Amino acid sequence: MSLGQQQPGKTALTGERAGGPGDGQAQAVAAVTGGTAKAPSGARYTGGRRFEFVYFAVRNKKFMLGFTVEVIFIVAAVAGPWLAPYSDQQFVSPPFLHPSLHHLLGTTYFGEDVFSILLYSLRDSYLVGFLGALFAGLIGLAVGFAAGWRGGLLDEILQMFTNIVIMMPALVLLLVIGAYFKTHSVFFEGIFIGATSWPWVARAVRAQTFTLRDRDFVDLARMSGKRGPSIVIKDIAPNMASYLLLVFILLFAGSMLLAVSYDFLGLGPTNGVSLGDMMNKAELWSGLTLHMWWWFIPPGLVMTLIVAALYISNVGLDEVFNPKLREL
Repeated sequence: MSLGQQQPGKTALTGERAGGPGDGQAQAVAAVTGGTAKAPSGARYTGGRRFEFVYFAVRNKKFMLGFTVEVIFIVAAVAGPWLAPYSDQQFVSPPFLHPSLHHLLGTTYFGEDVFSILLYSLRDSYLVGFLGALFAGLIGLAVGFAAGWRGGLLDEILQMFTNIVIMMPALVLLLVIGAYFKTHSVFFEGIFIGATSWPWVARAVRAQTFTLRDRDFVDLARMSGKRGPSIVIKDIAPNMASYLLLVFILLFAGSMLLAVSYDFLGLGPTNGVSLGDMMNKAELWSGLTLHMWWWFIPPGLVMTLIVAALYISNVGLDEVFNPKLREL
């Protein structure tokens, strides 16, 4: 299974509030139990349910570490064009310059400022990751909810379609598409990644929907006259909110990694720059051979930190949403 297709930990969705005797805290509706369960830590919360998530989130060191790192990079990506001292395509100094006060990350083979290119690259890399995660999430949710709620023949057809998509070689498909379209955009890359990354989401959502559709609160919704789509959207989906948030984080990280891989192979957007494109040009123009470490190490290091922060945040959210894993 590829890194963009790994699933979050198994989830126990109860649809009710859990709590031990004398435990006056408000528990999360969805308990996400990835990893080895620990004994209840005894964390006490006496406030209202409205601020329960914030209370435990700010006390979770893993979540706060990953969230802080991610916010720093997101701010740099948004403000990159204003923070960058030069344009991403501007020849500003002699080539091969080492990092200095004038050029924090030196210059490229052509005399471009590496630090400026890095700031511009963050924006496109985040945009591709978001588009890929959004598109994969929408397809996966639609297929998973439909298959899990309806079952029967529709479920079999959707499962067959999901299996076909899983077996499709995404890299080969991108090469074939690239032969017909000479130019690729950031939007195209994000949509392509999303269109090939959703099957594991559909399977996970289908399994959770099967678990929840026979619960008492769903039976009550049926008796009240609600139609199927309304029950899925207003009753089942909210009970999977925490699980779906973790799914989106994994999709986002996987989409960014896939984008870097495609860009490094020269299959990414033809206009603009990205972290993978930086590494591709460094390799293409002998950055490794010439020992220009300031050209190829920073984009790889930044991508590693971004994805690591996302996964650390995901583990922290596991502990926040699961009462058994919460810490004081």
